[in-house]
Amino acid sequence: MQDIMTMLNRLRRPRLLIRAARLGAQDYSRDRHLKRILGYGPAPRPAAALLQLLEMEVALNEQRQSEDAGYSLTRHVDILIAMMGESRLLASTMPTVVTSEMPIR
Repeated sequence: MQDIMTMLNRLRRPRLLIRAARLGAQDYSRDRHLKRILGYGPAPRPAAALLQLLEMEVALNEQRQSEDAGYSLTRHVDILIAMMGESRLLASTMPTVVTSEMPIR
């Protein structure tokens, strides 16, 4: 199994989506954003949250690529923002990993 950071490094998304998410990630608040996306209750640890967010993002990306009428651009950006915020939290707990930004391209 690949580690989470490797999976994130391999993601390729449109530049405009990533730019919007990076701007939003500057104001990321785990309590507010993560609970809205994953539901209320105790928030999972960053690694577990990232796995859930990654599954949701992959599904949204498939909708985007297939031009599904139910695709929500704002939801997609919200999930990317949360992924960036959680990846920063995870990176800060792992001193051997040096990343300043989530490497989605």
